[in-house]
Amino acid sequence: MYFLTESRRGNKRGKSKRWLKILLAVVLVLVLGIGVYAFSLYNNAKRTVEDKIHQPVQSIDTAVGKKKVKDNEPLNVLLLGVDERAGDSGRSDALMVLSLDPADDSMQLVSIPRDTRTEIIGKGFADKINHAYAFGGTDMSINTVENLLDIELDYYVKMNMEGLSEMVDAVGGITVDNQTDWIDEGYYKKGYHYEKGEIQLDGPKTMGYVRMRHFDGDFARTARQRQVIQAIVDKGASVASVNKVDNMIDVLGNNMETNMDFSDMKNLMMNYRDTRKNFVSYQMQGEGTFITNENGKDIYYLVVSDEEIQKVHDMIKKTKS
Repeated sequence: MYFLTESRRGNKRGKSKRWLKILLAVVLVLVLGIGVYAFSLYNNAKRTVEDKIHQPVQSIDTAVGKKKVKDNEPLNVLLLGVDERAGDSGRSDALMVLSLDPADDSMQLVSIPRDTRTEIIGKGFADKINHAYAFGGTDMSINTVENLLDIELDYYVKMNMEGLSEMVDAVGGITVDNQTDWIDEGYYKKGYHYEKGEIQLDGPKTMGYVRMRHFDGDFARTARQRQVIQAIVDKGASVASVNKVDNMIDVLGNNMETNMDFSDMKNLMMNYRDTRKNFVSYQMQGEGTFITNENGKDIYYLVVSDEEIQKVHDMIKKTKS
């Protein structure tokens, strides 16, 4: 009886050890599998940034930006939404200055209307600010915005507007609060009804949403652009699926350029991610007018007063103080 009892106890211990080994094996497979995928994801992101996205420019000293990121100082980032198609140099369809301040976890997004009349730095004459990109690419856009607002830009991010549609799909769609009820003229699908209120958008619907301006003007259009950017940031920050993150990386690699390198992006993600908690946006105000050019043609411009320019300058500098 004594030996039988010991034998049963031995069997129980043997079974427990086997189950423990099986459990450990399962845990190891899961951990290693996730680890391998995470490593693959990390490598994919790093490779994409280094090979496709990272594009330094002469107009910004990256050493200054790196030091600010390292020291968790406020940053100014120029966001360029560019419409580039085959055989066309393109124009900046959207210009915004994004200010990030980790000291009080705040994010400020200032839109500069594309018809704003200002001196194009490097050309020596006044024109619509979005033409700076067509004349001299990213560098000329950076110099022109810095001159207009008398600010220092630390980084730029250029996004092909067609990539906006892909990014919205990559994060699984977005939700926005539409302020204007309208029937689409064909930016998305002719006859499609964009209802007033909270609406769900996929990629193609988003393009129709941000491009429409005939019913409520360019100011409302840029407000919708800011809405979409905030929605993408919020949705992207909450994405838990590694597959979606991988898709987002691929979209960025095909449609985005920036002077941030991979280490800059990692530091921004770690130290500036909470700035989205306090988000405010503003659009520069001006007066629309027609000015006759040298060929006798009347061209529409938005003329921004010195007072308004100073106001925006102070808003950005306040973030930086």
